[in-house]
Amino acid sequence: MRFIGEHRDQFAVALLLRVLNIGASTYYAWVKQAEQPCDRDVVDLGLISNIYEIWETSGRTYGADGVHRQLRRDGIRVGRKRVERLMAQQGWQGAFLRRGWRGGSTRQDPRHTPAPDLVNRQFTATGPNRLWVADATRIPAARARSGSPQSAMRSPAGSSAGRRLTAATPT
Repeated sequence: MRFIGEHRDQFAVALLLRVLNIGASTYYAWVKQAEQPCDRDVVDLGLISNIYEIWETSGRTYGADGVHRQLRRDGIRVGRKRVERLMAQQGWQGAFLRRGWRGGSTRQDPRHTPAPDLVNRQFTATGPNRLWVADATRIPAARARSGSPQSAMRSPAGSSAGRRLTAATPT
């Protein structure tokens, strides 16, 4: 309808309606509604200003529930879903307490250098193609037979109980 309203000076309205396959009554009802809005639309405009005032005063943290509660305290009786609808139409939303602000509340400074590694961890290999295995000093025989995760470390020749596993040599 807005497209037809914007181009009605350039083209005939009947031609635009025919091309877009829109009934004439639909277009003219839209024009009449724009000229003479219903009472609910007029009240919604006033309500939007109240909602915006409350939302701004809260630091944009109140959602539909918080705004609705404040409107009730101020003596304005309106449904929560109506407040929800009007806020959604304007693109206003509150803060999410569990998830923080949508999009994140902090912005990283690209000029900032990251903190140094304070525990001096070295996760790089000393050379290419190096394989490292954990050094388990001794596995008790009772735990090796019980089916615990250590029992998976048995060698095919027999139980690994009492044997010392050492670091593998580099391959």
